[in-house]
Amino acid sequence: MKKEQYVCLVCGFNMVGFHPDTCPFCGAKKERFITAEECSVRFKVVATPVNAKVTRLNSQPSLGFEHAAYRVETGQRAYWIDSPSSLDASLPRVDTILFTHHHFLGASNLYREQFNARVAIHQADSRHEICRPFTFDDMFNEDFTHLDIEAFHVDGHTPGFTFYIFEQTLFICDYVFLEGDGMKLNPFGPADRTIAGCRRIRELLDGRNLATVCGYNYVISYPDWRSRFDAGPPFGGF
Repeated sequence: MKKEQYVCLVCGFNMVGFHPDTCPFCGAKKERFITAEECSVRFKVVATPVNAKVTRLNSQPSLGFEHAAYRVETGQRAYWIDSPSSLDASLPRVDTILFTHHHFLGASNLYREQFNARVAIHQADSRHEICRPFTFDDMFNEDFTHLDIEAFHVDGHTPGFTFYIFEQTLFICDYVFLEGDGMKLNPFGPADRTIAGCRRIRELLDGRNLATVCGYNYVISYPDWRSRFDAGPPFGGF
């Protein structure tokens, strides 16, 4: 760990190279920060299989808001979609970290160093202030497909929000929140663009033969998720 680095216990955001008075992500006071080294001791990352090629990664115990990252084995390379907030050096090597958006950067800079991994994010999100201390090797601005991982930029929740599909698994992160038997669109973004992004997601998913949806804090069958989505999720919070 070459640079001074702190982790917010309230939200899990990593502050690289500086020790601010408040968390730049959630506003928590510096008394709620711990060093990245201490974080690695207190929080481990647990891998839970989703299917034969996808694994869910979560901090144990839960760290801050706690979001899941996902490991995808393509047969040629290992990818993560989003990054855990704590560095756990015992995890198997990852070749590339792909981000859905800039809120879940986690400890990606430390994993980049640990595994000599490449880190990729949509160009529109890379410009955000909180991204400045992080290194991105690839900044894409178009949809793409690589080794059967498909990336689709939809805007909305963040300008660069991108969801992914690998074989029969959809990685939607926190574009929508599950709530009871329904769901809501993420309210932390412009309503008009988030709703427009929802329409684009529906168009891109129509006709797809999918089995599983991986969200920021859930894994659910695609038929169940799609029935909630088709009901027309409103723009609203948790």
